[in-house]
Amino acid sequence: MDAKEYEKLNGSAKKQEDWMNAKWRPMMGWTYMATCLFDFILGPILYNILQYYNPGQAVGMWTPLTLQGGGLYHIAMGAIIGVSAYGRTQEKLSGANNGGAAPVAVQQPVMMQQPVMAAPAPSYAPPPPPPAAAAGGVQMVNGKKAPTQPDFPEI
Repeated sequence: MDAKEYEKLNGSAKKQEDWMNAKWRPMMGWTYMATCLFDFILGPILYNILQYYNPGQAVGMWTPLTLQGGGLYHIAMGAIIGVSAYGRTQEKLSGANNGGAAPVAVQQPVMMQQPVMAAPAPSYAPPPPPPAAAAGGVQMVNGKKAPTQPDFPEI
């Protein structure tokens, strides 16, 4: 199949599909984003501006509309967008809406068995001794003289 046949097939498949059927997933995401922008950013700002210009009114603070009812709106939108994203992923993996192209091959990681090698024997050498204090109670640290600290500092 050359590029022209592919474009003809792909173009005819796109023309047959309704725009609402093709774009409902992005529209759900944009609608949810617009709702959250209004409810958590624009609504409180506009509400406070309204309070500023009407100082005689005693009104409470902004209450997000979508959080009323236990936040069921956010739970529902999360389920709709999450399930639709999962469904679209499955469609892409099965080759749907690819214009007749072959399904997308998902490369699985290859688990290679590592050769078994003997671990090196642990060495049980004692730790090096601490540096000896110089004469006069002065110890060398990074080439500079530093006073030694008492065993039990005063509190």
